[in-house]
Amino acid sequence: MNPIQFLGRSRFLNQTERNRFRKTLHQLCLSKNKRVENLSYVFCNDEELLEMNQEHLQHDTYTDIITFDLGDKQNSIDGEIYISVDRTKENAAAFHVKPEEELARVVFHGLLHLLGHKDKSPEDQAKMRAAEEEALKLWREQA
Repeated sequence: MNPIQFLGRSRFLNQTERNRFRKTLHQLCLSKNKRVENLSYVFCNDEELLEMNQEHLQHDTYTDIITFDLGDKQNSIDGEIYISVDRTKENAAAFHVKPEEELARVVFHGLLHLLGHKDKSPEDQAKMRAAEEEALKLWREQA
């Protein structure tokens, strides 16, 4: 079984797209001397993610992603990442980017959190955006 799984409303990703994501995700982990033990991406809708945000984080807002770090080993990645397909489509329109580019950005954003990136302060947000751009560059090279 592949350690990187795409679940839920992921049927819109064909096998080639899944493999492209997996290759880039593995490259990102290797660049930080980490290996993927288990990484699940669960694609859902706005309401499902809002419910999770309220229940687990006590946030009463819509979001595009929630990342849960389940790992307890220093050099491996074990996590669950929940992505709102609705929110990524709306954000793509708002930011004037292709929906697949916005989805890729969010996919990598979740892994970057598991790799230690934060995004609460303006300085951390700038570092996160730069790391997202590097990940997107790797992903584009896989096309």
